[in-house]
Amino acid sequence: MRKIAVVSAILEEPEKCQKEFNEVLASFKGLIKGRMGIPFEDLGISVISITIIGDLNEINSLTGKLGNIEHVSVKTSISKKEI
Repeated sequence: MRKIAVVSAILEEPEKCQKEFNEVLASFKGLIKGRMGIPFEDLGISVISITIIGDLNEINSLTGKLGNIEHVSVKTSISKKEI
């Protein structure tokens, strides 16, 4: 049962964590339907929103790997409706 989810991530000190963050996303590229990033260079923070479609295990795997990266905070909203 697949669902739509939105993963919100804040990268504090993106120069230290953006490479690893992007590598994790690349390994889940089949799930990702859209991505929007807003860099706040003067504050040393990037805010990224990623829309994905997958089953709960895939969604949890992605968010778990992103959340384990140092300087990255992640929150996820998952639709109740199955698609």
